[in-house]
Amino acid sequence: MRWVNRHVGRGDRLLLGAAPILLILLVYILMAASRHAANPADKILPLPGAMAQSMSALLFVPDQLTGQLLFWADTMASLQRLGIGLGVSTLMALIVGLALGALPPVRATLGPLVTGIAVIPPIALLPILFIALGLGETAKVALIIIGIAPVMIRDIAAHVAALPREQIIKAQTLGASSWQVIIRVALPQAMPRLLHAMRLALGPAWVFLISAEAIASDVGLGYRIFLVRRYLSMDVILPYVAWIAVLAIIMDVTLVFLSRRLFPWAHGESH
Repeated sequence: MRWVNRHVGRGDRLLLGAAPILLILLVYILMAASRHAANPADKILPLPGAMAQSMSALLFVPDQLTGQLLFWADTMASLQRLGIGLGVSTLMALIVGLALGALPPVRATLGPLVTGIAVIPPIALLPILFIALGLGETAKVALIIIGIAPVMIRDIAAHVAALPREQIIKAQTLGASSWQVIIRVALPQAMPRLLHAMRLALGPAWVFLISAEAIASDVGLGYRIFLVRRYLSMDVILPYVAWIAVLAIIMDVTLVFLSRRLFPWAHGESH
């Protein structure tokens, strides 16, 4: 049987997906053990025991200055910023994307502006945001929104604009107004695409979040990574990076689950 015709079962998918990760972990442990055998004080590739010891202090020992458990405080601060930025961007993508995709006059008016903002590197705007909005939470959330909202808007607008013209004509034949066409025809078909756009925006959103926290923050996953960087504390940096990856995977899997549960027809599934 040709490989293109092979179907992988659920159990096999889990096994095959876990194999590269386990291989990377095994290679890392072997390399770390080799480096520590040559230099017990090596900080570049810490052993799992050293990482566990360093993380236990951040996980379970309150900070002397703030009284907080730093790991969980960092996680909650970053998730709050990410959630607000992603939520606002999603709402903007839905409203503006529907208008751009369904209404040609709106597309002609706002399309060039959205495209112009989308092609600007968001990191280049970070100094402007900090000058205009200060070093507080607003600038960090604004960077996430500016970074992902225009791309999401363009994606939703293109999807709506590509809907079969026959659907629009049939709705108008039945007496639907422009508003009803948007709500009854475009919106239901845009929702699965919106969840897909959120999935694609998760990676860039994390990049912009970490960048903002690294420059101006006193709590957050990105802040902690860049704070301990000056001490070469790879025993903290690597677990934090792994934790960010776990959070991103959980978010991605959740969005896939919601899309399949709420819109099975968009995945070729029967109700």
